Amino acid sequence: MILLVASNKDVAGLTIVRQVLDHYPFKVTGTSFQKNPVYHAQVNRKDVTLLILSEETINAQALTDNFTKPDLVVFISRHSSTSGKPTLSVHTPGNIGSAEYGGLPRQVSVSPAVAMRDALKALSFFKEGMQLDYAVSYECTHHGPSLNAPTMFVELGSSEKQWRDMKAAEAVAHAAMSAIGKFEVSDNTAVLGIGGTHYNQRFTRMSLDDEAVFGHMIAKYAVPLVDVEMLRQCVDKTLEKVECAVLDWKGIKSADKPRLLEALEEAGLSYKKV
Repeated sequence: MILLVASNKDVAGLTIVRQVLDHYPFKVTGTSFQKNPVYHAQVNRKDVTLLILSEETINAQALTDNFTKPDLVVFISRHSSTSGKPTLSVHTPGNIGSAEYGGLPRQVSVSPAVAMRDALKALSFFKEGMQLDYAVSYECTHHGPSLNAPTMFVELGSSEKQWRDMKAAEAVAHAAMSAIGKFEVSDNTAVLGIGGTHYNQRFTRMSLDDEAVFGHMIAKYAVPLVDVEMLRQCVDKTLEKVECAVLDWKGIKSADKPRLLEALEEAGLSYKKV
């Protein structure tokens, strides 16, 4: 079972849901969750359940208590930033450090690297095809929930104007559903990205150009929080086998580099600098 999840507290999420229901064969099941109707569809022979939460998606820590062992969880939601730059983004939730915005401290969700790559490529495809003036980007791992299931966010941002943009919401809906339709557990390998900005354009371009498939990505600001335990967790909590770490070398503070390399060596994780 695959879960597609939005929140009725989220304007962008509801805008994307409207596009999902308009373009895909979801039907009301007659059951409810958090007092909202539950929808179901078969997509490429996969059972997909669409849920609308009464809580913010970042607070959905108990989701997998109610839906045991989903194969994939895809949150469709708003993205917020102070810049307000129109952005279509993809990331895995979880906390490298404290849990200020949902989830559990120092606990990340399982990263579905190939599904994230598929969603990223689909966002880029629909952005071009629909002539949307939006950036397309990976985001680094951040905010809740911290789920023991393959989980990703596909987001529309970064301000209220974009959250209500039906055309951009359609692109997000198609990207999420495209990744869901292609989803399978495969023999693909992935990499752990470390360094650079929160919106790492180097990692984004590498993925779009088929140079690497990224699971968890740790931004420059979070590198001081990284130790052997966190490295191993990010590896273990990637759906695909992680073959190495990719370091955005110029995007890591000089003071943090020796400790990071020492932790990578102790974790037994090879690395390459880009």
